[in-house]
Amino acid sequence: MHFCRLILLLLLLSACGHYQEAEETKVPLIGFLDYVEDATLAQAREGFMKALSDSGFSEENKTITVVYRNAQGDQPTLLQAADYLISRKPTLIATNTTLATVNTIKRSTATPVFMMVAPRPDIARLTNAKGDAPMNLHGVYETLDYIDTSVTLIRELFPNAKVIGTIYNQAESQSSDALDRLRKGCLTAGLTLEELPVTSSSESQLVTQALLNKKIDVFFALPDNIIFSSFEVIANQCNAKNIPILTSEAGLVARGALASYGADFYQWGYQSGQQAAAFLKNPEGKYPPQEVKLRRKLINSDRAAAFGISNFQNFELLKK
Repeated sequence: MHFCRLILLLLLLSACGHYQEAEETKVPLIGFLDYVEDATLAQAREGFMKALSDSGFSEENKTITVVYRNAQGDQPTLLQAADYLISRKPTLIATNTTLATVNTIKRSTATPVFMMVAPRPDIARLTNAKGDAPMNLHGVYETLDYIDTSVTLIRELFPNAKVIGTIYNQAESQSSDALDRLRKGCLTAGLTLEELPVTSSSESQLVTQALLNKKIDVFFALPDNIIFSSFEVIANQCNAKNIPILTSEAGLVARGALASYGADFYQWGYQSGQQAAAFLKNPEGKYPPQEVKLRRKLINSDRAAAFGISNFQNFELLKK
């Protein structure tokens, strides 16, 4: 009898030891939430994951587990995806674009959220009455100041331009806020702004055509998820009318825009990933949201040639 009890005790101790070892070797669970499938936005995700890898965190070496969800531009799907990731009790959730960040923060006050491709917390309406951001919000934001410089590109490249056109999604705070800044920039520069609302990617073709019928001189692509996801449609229509596209988003230059001044999405994601890696190494540290570090003044030389522009030494050339 005593021998049987001794064997049972040894088995229990062995089981506890294995359980404790499993807990100690449990790798961090990383949730990643994208709002929409898009080649430009994907650069931010790639940068984020590369920064983690450079710091020793990757699925390949089994130092993290990543659970990825993409809402495909659908709001109900976005909410379900955010709820699912939060339910997994991840070490942190990375959020790509404003809507992904805002909805994840609203659904959890405990899960660390590392944002990218999103505006400053106060611009995203995420601060309290005292102006403080949520304690669980981290990552990298952009301000609206870069829009002002983006507008000056119009005068620099097309001094005779008079009418600027844009489309925007009023349901997206970053699009509406950037539009307000664009309005002010055009007013200061003595430019007329034609603007039309769009509510889905499927409307982009008709709305862009209606905008082009207003005889615009330049199309300005705002930081808008609908523009990102349907940019090739917009670019094809503008090209057919010989209308140049200027933008604040460097990633769109590779997809056919003429020039941009704004954040590099890959580096934006990389910067957020660096902060997330620091958090994984020291969860007790302080990691307040920080402003994006790298902005680029970029030009597409092929598009420049199409518009007879040869004096662009102040720009960084798009690398093919």
